[in-house]
Amino acid sequence: MRDRPLAVRGLGYEIAGRTLLKDIDMQVEAGQSVAVVGPSGSGKSTLLGCILGLVKPSAGVVEVVGADVVRMRQRALERHRSAHMGVIFQFGELLPELSPVENVALAALLAGEGAHQAYEKAERILDELGVPLNGVSTGHLSGGERQRTAVARALVNEPKLLLADEPTGALDAATRDSVCDLLFDLPERWGCGLVVVTHDATVADRAERGLELRGTTLASRGAEAGS
Repeated sequence: MRDRPLAVRGLGYEIAGRTLLKDIDMQVEAGQSVAVVGPSGSGKSTLLGCILGLVKPSAGVVEVVGADVVRMRQRALERHRSAHMGVIFQFGELLPELSPVENVALAALLAGEGAHQAYEKAERILDELGVPLNGVSTGHLSGGERQRTAVARALVNEPKLLLADEPTGALDAATRDSVCDLLFDLPERWGCGLVVVTHDATVADRAERGLELRGTTLASRGAEAGS
């Protein structure tokens, strides 16, 4: 049986008297990719925020690598997130004035890695992902190269769980497909779990499992419905 980097049980979230999420159950195994789809405002980003520990749910358990992030104190949560979770955002959230190597190494440095090891790991991962290492600033990279840099940054601390929030939303179709090839290859290559939140059915179809936020609940999508 595969390890389980993520287990969500009975998750609920309410804001301003409105129930956004209710009785959400979700598991992700090591080496598995899961896509969560739903229209804008359905709660996809809120769900991701609960998994990251950035949003406090009203009810439920969110276990990341066996520890419930809902009940962690802030400092312990930050350490746990840095050690076990990697995040990829729609627009990369990179520092454009830094080089790709500096952007990726910074994540390792903030996690306590020594400078030599941090830069060595950054260069190795970027090279593996096909990002140029010629000293150009990240702001001058193509959209696909920037997103590959964002993936490298998410991987540098060797997380057990990768979370991607609309990772291809700012890319053209050809670049989207290239980034998807990379993204959905990661669980098997790195032995991690991957959760991709997206409104793009083409992206979601690449995942091993597909889930959909319907109203306040999470259900299997497409052919998996009712199974």
